[in-house]
Amino acid sequence: MDAADLDYRARTLTGCIPPLLVTRLLELGHEREVEFQASRGEWFCALEWARLLGHRGQREQALEVLAPYIATNWWPAVQARAELLEGWGRVEEAITLSRPFAEAGDRPALVFFARLLARHGRSGEAFMLLRAGIQDWFLAECLVDVAEAAGMDEEAAALLEARVEAAVPACNDPDCNNLRMEPANAVGLLATIRERQGRIEEAIALLHTREVTSVNGRDQLADLLARHDRITELRGYAASEYYGHAVQRLAEVLEERGDVEGAIAAYRTFGATPSGMWHVAVPLSELLVRHGRIEEAIEVLGALAEHGAEDWIVHTLCTLYADHGRPRDGLAHLDALKARSDGKEDWDLFQMRLPLMADCGLLDEAIEQARAHPEGDTWYAAWALSDVLAKAGRTEQATAVLERHPTFNSSLRAERLIDLGRIEDAVRVLQQPRTKPTTPAWDGAYSTEPPF
Repeated sequence: MDAADLDYRARTLTGCIPPLLVTRLLELGHEREVEFQASRGEWFCALEWARLLGHRGQREQALEVLAPYIATNWWPAVQARAELLEGWGRVEEAITLSRPFAEAGDRPALVFFARLLARHGRSGEAFMLLRAGIQDWFLAECLVDVAEAAGMDEEAAALLEARVEAAVPACNDPDCNNLRMEPANAVGLLATIRERQGRIEEAIALLHTREVTSVNGRDQLADLLARHDRITELRGYAASEYYGHAVQRLAEVLEERGDVEGAIAAYRTFGATPSGMWHVAVPLSELLVRHGRIEEAIEVLGALAEHGAEDWIVHTLCTLYADHGRPRDGLAHLDALKARSDGKEDWDLFQMRLPLMADCGLLDEAIEQARAHPEGDTWYAAWALSDVLAKAGRTEQATAVLERHPTFNSSLRAERLIDLGRIEDAVRVLQQPRTKPTTPAWDGAYSTEPPF
């Protein structure tokens, strides 16, 4: 085994059996295949097989499964062994195993090791290991987490304050007010500490200075205001926050308190602002559906779909129709959009017809229309067709559709083969060697074609 090859296959999920299909094999009772592939360099098989053996009390056998992978000094394998050891109460062995990787500076290893120490009463040691990496957002986040248990919140805050004060202009443009701060999440982490210390006003003031207000669809200031029942302030913030994440948090709080009308009104008020409804239409429709107000949800999405027909809005609307037994209404909406486009329909919109037609008992007509579509012979059309056929129980046909594009959709094709009991064929498809893409040396010229 080779660590670089293992890492490439695990990161890209190419040339290997991916985690979801390993789980599928085990669910269908193919343990022997997973065990066999684990011994042949299939990392995700080895990982699940080791966990399964450990769960059954066969601990030494579990460690033996991982041994060849660990021999390559590949960190994910070392981490997997450390997690097993910790779970079995062999904490010192886990610490001894992972320490060299953390001390060598590997970021994931350092964070794992620090959290391992913190979980077992050694938060102070974890803090000292992390403090030198305070400029790294990933390490800084971990440092703030372990600081609480270590009783070192003030030390962590001082480190972060120094980083905030060291921020420099992001560029040389005198009209640019952006700052480059390392770590980029310093303000948010400092606010976390201040909130933890009960210094809520300071935390709020800090969060009002952020340049980036939302991360992964959540707004830290909105969450803080909600936690501390500062609903009036949350309303005020929601009215000014552009992305709609603050009003979503407000609506969540109101719904939790039984004020459904208030939650709906909050969304509708925000949606009345320019571009506001684009940000909140989906959570508003989901709220309405949760409370049985299907027609209102359809009205919200339908009105927005009339103004530009963004595929994600149309898809949500069609799914809503399908989920509530109204596939023909979904098809009628797509027909209206198509008519407004002079009879043209891109695949992104056309593919939404397939499950709706299947629900209407028109699966064969759907397949015929799909194959007649200008994009009907593409690999991505094959994916959509295969999904519809598989859901209708026509797995053989679903597999045959994918086989027309042998260099694409290998994971989905293998899943279909597994469902048909053709395990060897599925593994063969997944293990087809892939040439690693090479990036040509840059010649100083810019290109409109990838790689850019």
